Amino acid sequence: TPLLALVLGASLGAAFPHDALKKSCSLSKYQFLEPHELKAVRKMTEQFENIRGLSDHKCNIRLFHRKWKPVELSVPDRVTLVEAELDLATAMLRLPADPRFAETRQRPLAFLTQAREDLRGCVAAEAPSHQPSGKLRHWLQKLQMAKETETTSCLETTAIFYLFQVLEDLRCAARREKCS
Repeated sequence: TPLLALVLGASLGAAFPHDALKKSCSLSKYQFLEPHELKAVRKMTEQFENIRGLSDHKCNIRLFHRKWKPVELSVPDRVTLVEAELDLATAMLRLPADPRFAETRQRPLAFLTQAREDLRGCVAAEAPSHQPSGKLRHWLQKLQMAKETETTSCLETTAIFYLFQVLEDLRCAARREKCS
C-alpha cells in the first residue's frame, strides 16, 4: 500500500505541476501588441470620432491625466490598474451603438475582453490579497466617482479616446519589470 501511494503521488504530481497557477498567468503576449489589433483600435477610434464629432470633448473627467505614471507602480498595482481601465473600456464598448460603429468595435472589444480576462487570472493567481498603493487607490476611487456622477456618453468618449494609453499600460503591465 505505501508503494501504491508513492506511485500515485508521483504520477499526480506530474499531472498537476506545482507551478500550474504561475503558468495560467501569462501576459507575455501583450508585451508587443499585434499590428492588426492596433489597426483595428485606430480604425474604431477614428470612426467613433467621426460619428460623435467633438461634442463630448467638453466632459472633463480627467481620469487619464494622472500625476504619476504606471511605471512608478508595483507590478501587482499595474495589473490592477489595467484591469480597471479595461473594465471601463469593455463596458463602454458593449453599450448600444450607432450601426456604423457597432461592427467596427467588435474586434477591439474581443481583444480587450480577452486581455481583461487574462489580467483577472493573474490577479487571482499571483496576488489574490493585494492591497493597492495609495496612488492607485486614489485613482480607483476617482474612477468609481466618475462612474457614479458622469454621463454614460462622457464615460464612453473618455474610454475610447484613451484606448491607446490603456494599451500602453497593458504592455507595461505585461513586461513585469520597468518599462518606459
